[in-house]
Amino acid sequence: MRWKLKPKPDPQIISKLAQELSIDNTLAKLLVQRGLENYNQAKAFFRPNLKDLHNPFLMKDMDLAVARIEKAIVEGENILVYGDYDVDGTTAVSLLSSYLKKIHPNVATYIPDRYDEGYGISFKGIDFAEDNAISLIIALDCGIKAIDKVTYAKEKEIDFIICDHHRPGNIIPEAVAVLDPKRSDCEYPFKELCGCGVGFKLIQALSEKRNQTIDDLVEYLDLVATAIAADIVPITGENRILAYFGLQVINQNPRTGIKAMIQQVKKKQFTITDVVFIIAPRINAAGRIKHGNYAVELLTEMDLDTAIKFASEIENNNNDRKELDKTITKEALQQIEDTNEQQNYSTVVYAKNWHKGVIGIVASRLIETYYRPTLVFTKSGDKLAASARSVKGFDVYDALERCSEFIEQFGGHKYAAGLTLEEKNYQKFKMKFEEVVKNTLPSALRTPEISIDTEISLLDITPKFYRILKQLEPFGPKNMKPVFLASGLRDNGYGKKVGSDETHLKLNIFEGSNQKTFNAIGFNMGNKHSLIKNGKPFKAVFNIDENHWNGNTSLQLLLKDLKEE
Repeated sequence: MRWKLKPKPDPQIISKLAQELSIDNTLAKLLVQRGLENYNQAKAFFRPNLKDLHNPFLMKDMDLAVARIEKAIVEGENILVYGDYDVDGTTAVSLLSSYLKKIHPNVATYIPDRYDEGYGISFKGIDFAEDNAISLIIALDCGIKAIDKVTYAKEKEIDFIICDHHRPGNIIPEAVAVLDPKRSDCEYPFKELCGCGVGFKLIQALSEKRNQTIDDLVEYLDLVATAIAADIVPITGENRILAYFGLQVINQNPRTGIKAMIQQVKKKQFTITDVVFIIAPRINAAGRIKHGNYAVELLTEMDLDTAIKFASEIENNNNDRKELDKTITKEALQQIEDTNEQQNYSTVVYAKNWHKGVIGIVASRLIETYYRPTLVFTKSGDKLAASARSVKGFDVYDALERCSEFIEQFGGHKYAAGLTLEEKNYQKFKMKFEEVVKNTLPSALRTPEISIDTEISLLDITPKFYRILKQLEPFGPKNMKPVFLASGLRDNGYGKKVGSDETHLKLNIFEGSNQKTFNAIGFNMGNKHSLIKNGKPFKAVFNIDENHWNGNTSLQLLLKDLKEE
């Protein structure tokens, strides 16, 4: 692990903000590092307000989208709400369809089959619209590159509205409206919305025409918060506001489908991290193992008993997904060894029988062992399909663009993408991708990095300090949970390896001559036990968290790494 301490901001700005907010300099430093340099900025951060959301009509083509939907409502047209099969897509479809059904009876939903149709808008989906006399398709979380599909629909006199957040290509589809804040000609102030977030801006615009206020739309924010968490978008700006209030809905009055999922796991209070690791995988499992329609049915179901049945089925899907993930990861790791590619700059693996629904998860798992850009391929029809995942600081989307001569189609983000290619081009692509990564991946990025916010003394960690720290939530990209560095630490002699296979490390840490100890836990850090034996001094990087045990609550350190002093 590389430890990298963030640059220290201007001490005068820190001191001034600390005085204005009546907080200590360490907390003020954390705020300044997050771009909050004065009282008003800090107030907006600590007290998110739905009224601070941007006017949806600032997004290019929003007026055209609203006008076309209003026309469809007036003329009684059939509308199809179409979305991708992942969490962002299924929550977006659930959000927009449930809103539209309150004001228009002729609304259907469509999620493409991951295996039969693949990612994004499909010809089969457009044929479905034609067969059911649908004249307007609203696509969510996909479509920004569907040039030929939109043209095909137009030939059938079917209009498209595209709501996407992925990077556009050189040509924008000739749809009635294309809502995408990443369009170069779109001046919308916040560029980092997820697909469900763009869908929310659309219902926000539609609601204005009905004299509704933002308060009337709060019930949809559990879906938006779930998509924000699952899609790993920056939790800043509008995303912070939407996630903040969406978490409140999840914890206080979630929609029936989410309530049914929560009952399955018996957890009372959810953070963004809980949404990422508990709710999102279950929604995703439907599209990975069965069909994304299952997720939409659950998220739009109003009857609790029915929703509980759906949630139970999805729980089974999630358990199946875990087993597949485990098996395929093991096979992929063996393949890397069999081909002597342990020292490569990239990982590209393929087996025709690997389940397409979990290859993205497997790619992430492989990065845990071989920290480098990773693609996992499987057979999909007569093509090969892959999920790509990257390491911090490396743009895998750009790397794929440099290999485009061997790719049929691809799309995605800096750190995650999907692609298809012909089987005959697999080895050529693999060689080219390895060459691109070798030439563009700086050597420093080949080692995982721990980004440290600031150094701290254990004496500064008080209940008040932690209470203010919690107000930085919800945590996520661009507002990560603070990581601290402390030096001159010792274990009080009771430190030990724990867990059935002794893979974890449990310590009682004190600093210098101060005998106050803190409980500390380091998951998968049992191999670091020798560093703390016999009172040897060490330094540690950690998060601060609460430990709840036998009705008692105490602060504890969640260790991320240890080094000799």
